Amino acid sequence: MKKIIISTFAISALLFTTSCEDDFDTDVNDVVVTSGEANFSKYIALGNSLTSGYRDGALYSGGQNESYPSMIAQQMKLAGGGEFKQPLMPNNIGGFNNLPGFAGKLTLQVVNGSLTPVPSTPAGALDNVASGRPYQNMGVPGAKSYHLVAPGYGSPAGLSLGTANPYFVRFASSATTSVLADAMSQTPTFFSLWIGSNDVLLYATSGGTNSQTVGGVTTYTAATVQPATASPTIYKSNDISNPNVVAASIKGVLDGLKSVGTTKGVIANVPYVTSIPFFTTVPYNPLTPAALGTNLTTLNTSLYGPLKQALTAFGAGNRINLLSTTSNNPVLIKDESLTDLSAQLTAALTPSLGLPTATAFGQIFGQARQATSEDYILLTSSSVIASVAPGAPSPVNIYGISYPLQNQHVLTKTEAGYVKTAIDAYNTSIRSMADSYGLAFVDANAKMLELNGQSGITFDGVKYTAKFVSGGAFSLDGVHLTGRGYAIVANEFIKSINAKYRSTLPQVDANKYSGVTFP
Repeated sequence: MKKIIISTFAISALLFTTSCEDDFDTDVNDVVVTSGEANFSKYIALGNSLTSGYRDGALYSGGQNESYPSMIAQQMKLAGGGEFKQPLMPNNIGGFNNLPGFAGKLTLQVVNGSLTPVPSTPAGALDNVASGRPYQNMGVPGAKSYHLVAPGYGSPAGLSLGTANPYFVRFASSATTSVLADAMSQTPTFFSLWIGSNDVLLYATSGGTNSQTVGGVTTYTAATVQPATASPTIYKSNDISNPNVVAASIKGVLDGLKSVGTTKGVIANVPYVTSIPFFTTVPYNPLTPAALGTNLTTLNTSLYGPLKQALTAFGAGNRINLLSTTSNNPVLIKDESLTDLSAQLTAALTPSLGLPTATAFGQIFGQARQATSEDYILLTSSSVIASVAPGAPSPVNIYGISYPLQNQHVLTKTEAGYVKTAIDAYNTSIRSMADSYGLAFVDANAKMLELNGQSGITFDGVKYTAKFVSGGAFSLDGVHLTGRGYAIVANEFIKSINAKYRSTLPQVDANKYSGVTFP
């Protein structure tokens, strides 16, 4: 459970912040609406969870009704746009009670005096809404780029094999179809495509690991940055997709749509995942002297001091420094990119600690270091810090303090570098294809960086930022947007469409959509 304390001041700032400046210069009223050079009569949206309206850790009907494609479609209707149907979930809670790992939406509740996001119990089983086809919002939560062109991605039999997605199973036309094939069958006149985030996001949110549970015990192995020669069929769930695979998949989508006469649309690039609250909320140095109390001196004397001395002898003294009595201290983390000094530490500490204890210390701290500002502590790790590490010997068993946060708790500087390199490559290809296919282009990466900046984005006097909960733009999962956040995205798409196709679609009023609900 994530334990996040949200102050009354922060809530007041969220509700009443105003500004004389505005980052949206197109008024939502008094616009003579035209379609320009585009035809909006049959608009479809392809993508992943961001396209579907996913928020608060689940797909639910209220969030779907505030998806950015739905907002765009409403504006397109003013210029000849047609019906826009979404495969709505049967309730406003989400999740599937007959599939593990699909909880209902997060809600803010007061837990032990703090406002805390708590998952809801799923409201129903996996349903099938294929009879209501065709659906124009074809955003599939969890989809990576290559999933859009994969036959069988909507096969019920593929769920147990890991080759299918329950959200597409709900509305796929057949067990053998693909998302692209079902989109092509509608012969759309206009499309939007926002895909590629999950090709790297799942790596990042897992701390660069893949997990496996055997006999109730979960183990974590390093996720892989896949080479160009590796087929997506052998990818593990959290591996980073090779940029060539992502580019080829997106090209496959564009070529498929082009083959049925759909040549006009808009495509967005991939935001840096490290600009979202899931990675920016928990500081690398949350350990205050007051919180550590009298343990601070003991830790320096019995743990940090001896480790610092031993590591210095091995030329690695910069890994750990004594805890400060005057300023915040960084958490201890395990960094698998470091040279493993387990054997050296065991040998150095054996004379003073004895072989059994020295061996344990060597194993625990052989790749340990204190976090820096270039590491990202995951939002979900906020409840792990200062908790007891299962199986670790006392007193070196307190996560982040006397026992390192493990790889799945942290996106290290090295891992973050892999993420950025991949996204930069994805975005170079996406921009190139937008130009070569003559499509409108949305620089979603730049917009998210702007949202993450100190000044944020202002709409009609209300300031939005990427600050968790109180910023107003991101939902309780720290990854997906609120209705207001999706409205900001919708306006970026609309501006790009208008600029490319000389249409005059009005922007939506972001302030009219929902944000975070407080208890």
